[in-house]
Amino acid sequence: MAEIVIRNTGERIQGDAEVLAFLEKQEVLYEHWEAAKLPEHLQEKFVLSDEDKTEILGTFDEEIRDLASRRGYQTWDIVALSDATPDLDAILKRFEDVHTHTEDEVRAITAGRGIFIIKGTEDVGYFNVELEAGDVISVPENKPHFFTLMENRQIVAVRLFIEKDGWIAHSYADPEFKAAK
Repeated sequence: MAEIVIRNTGERIQGDAEVLAFLEKQEVLYEHWEAAKLPEHLQEKFVLSDEDKTEILGTFDEEIRDLASRRGYQTWDIVALSDATPDLDAILKRFEDVHTHTEDEVRAITAGRGIFIIKGTEDVGYFNVELEAGDVISVPENKPHFFTLMENRQIVAVRLFIEKDGWIAHSYADPEFKAAK
């Protein structure tokens, strides 16, 4: 289950109802899929073959298609990152800049852990959403954010897109974020 940390105050929000209510107020979609349905041999595997990716997508096909039909997503893929990923630090450096997109940024975590840092309402400021297997999040278009790995540096996630070419990041310079780090 996801947990929230308000960066300005250090307040931690836990529990299904509390996390969901907070994210709804911030206009961030949050759902939970049953991570245990992923075959055991893929639950802690972070270097994936094309066959592994196909198996993950097949395992969550019903959930993916349901979300896609409700939200207008047209295509999806798998991203897998770990210390075995070539140039992982350079990849993370690209992710770790506040940016926006002209469509939602969606992650359905199937293994590992990750974190979205999102700009909330004026009274909240930036907040962290700590995600684990089963957590599904959609950051709305034009909402400043970035995604990175947590200390374990391992994640597998389904990404869903409206545009068939995927989303493009637009840099968002924000002095408020620098102060919140």
